[in-house]
Amino acid sequence: MDKQALSRIKGGGFLIQPSTPEDTFTPEDLTEEQRMIAQTCREFLEKEVWPKLVEIDAQEPGLMPSLLDKAGALGFLGAAFPVKYGGLGEDFVTATIINENLGPGHSFSVAVSAHNGIGSLPILYFGTEEQKMKYMPKLASGEMKGAYALTEPGSGSDALGAKTTATLSADGKQYILNGQKIWITNAGFADVFTVFAKIDGDKFSAFIVEKGTPGLSMGEEEHKMGIKGSSTRQLFFEDCKIPVENLLGEIGKGHIIAFNILNIGRLKLCAATLGGAKRGVGMATEYAATREQFKVPIATFGAIQHKLAEMAIRTFAADSCLYRTAKWIDEKEHALVNEGKPDSETLLGAAEEYAIECAMLKVIGSEALDFVVDEGVQIFGGNGFSDEYNVSRAYRDSRINRIFEGTNEINRLLTMDMYLKRAMKGRIDLMTPAMAVQKDLLSIPDFGEDDTPFAEELKVIANFKKAILMCAGGAVQKLMMKIEHEQEILMNVADMAIDTFQAESMLLRAIKMQNNGNEYATMALDATRTFLSDAADRINHSGKNAINAFVDGDEQRMMLMGLKRFTKTASFNTKDARRRITAKLLETKRYFFA
Repeated sequence: MDKQALSRIKGGGFLIQPSTPEDTFTPEDLTEEQRMIAQTCREFLEKEVWPKLVEIDAQEPGLMPSLLDKAGALGFLGAAFPVKYGGLGEDFVTATIINENLGPGHSFSVAVSAHNGIGSLPILYFGTEEQKMKYMPKLASGEMKGAYALTEPGSGSDALGAKTTATLSADGKQYILNGQKIWITNAGFADVFTVFAKIDGDKFSAFIVEKGTPGLSMGEEEHKMGIKGSSTRQLFFEDCKIPVENLLGEIGKGHIIAFNILNIGRLKLCAATLGGAKRGVGMATEYAATREQFKVPIATFGAIQHKLAEMAIRTFAADSCLYRTAKWIDEKEHALVNEGKPDSETLLGAAEEYAIECAMLKVIGSEALDFVVDEGVQIFGGNGFSDEYNVSRAYRDSRINRIFEGTNEINRLLTMDMYLKRAMKGRIDLMTPAMAVQKDLLSIPDFGEDDTPFAEELKVIANFKKAILMCAGGAVQKLMMKIEHEQEILMNVADMAIDTFQAESMLLRAIKMQNNGNEYATMALDATRTFLSDAADRINHSGKNAINAFVDGDEQRMMLMGLKRFTKTASFNTKDARRRITAKLLETKRYFFA
């Protein structure tokens, strides 16, 4: 694979830069070693986690920490940490594989993801050398468990609205913390917390706070809808004295820590939800194959086949986007290393470059899993509403993912906010292609036929991008700076971009599978063409709502005509395609793509 080609796609650049199947990393490209790591993760869940789900949900004392200890012994906690700090030094794609394959672990996956990500990475990437050497080897082994304390009662999505304060003591040796944090994952057993507070009332900063520090206390475990086995408590700071050497990063730069760590966290959440979705597809397929109604398995019914296939299609979409992006980040990280950038700027810089994709992935993964488990409950029928069947736990546990790491609404708005800000700063040129689309609207459509393989599908993707550029460009021209207050329009365009990113990732993967003779290539093409057909309708709907909200008269009619042209697709029998996909699911009894 051409590594330079991979790195040519800049963050958000999929919208305006060409991609080829050869330059697209897919799950089929994983190495044998990476597949073995994935298998080890699945075996760990089968042996250590799934048999104890009831005890985990009951928060049996010491059970979750002991599971994290075992995960640490297998290298799951420090896999992506540098060897220097007790980790295994694995690359970003391998770290993503671990997150995905531990993802079906319900509350355990929440605990391990919080520890590996937001519980450890702030110290790894913003700590001093002394801080790293003190904490990272113990976090990598599991001897110490990590947690992240950002959210407060009055500040959810508005993280910078925090009211927790930090005041330097008279002798200059300590910061005195006062305030409250809520929804702190792993709080009940964590040994070290990354805590955000304002110095002098306005300098948003981060601190490393150890368990047992005088003045630190906790509330009782929260009673939650799902992820019941995940420890979630409030933290209270009452004249909590923190040594000045435990300041993390620079004074007043806490937002850099918080927001950069969230970029990685969003991709990791997509990976975990993808793992859950794959298992959900398998559970529903197995049940549908054995559950009989009217003397036949319910899997023979068209309505059930539609559900199973759509579950697999949405999972395939998330799968394709995730590893495409993970490889981009991995390549960017290596490029920054080769440029001589310090360790603290490599992965964080790479993740920041692809922050737009990370925001979209968070939405894609969480909503794919929500769809899978919701339809899973429906396939199980009354049994799906019973705790005797694990699908009910999966349903409850899934719901939090649309809130974690920034709500999906926030991530949709962030997607467009980042696009517009990067365009204004010259990081990405949206204006040139947007102006080209405006000229295209006034031109006569090209009705010539291109008989090269997949030309029709590739043209559909190109037209989807034109629809996005038309709507976004038109909205910016009409509304200028007021557009930031038109959240509905921004979310409409974000939905168009999210559908297009999935569609393109699926198509490039499917073509690559076809070119490489993959045994599931036909199924991948069926999944992709079905998604394209449905996405065209969704993009048309979102585009129409956006256009109608910011323009009227002849200009509106012209844009709506252009939208209709850009979302036109050839007729495709999605029913038969879904039936073919379901037949393969029933044959394999699992999510069968790599």
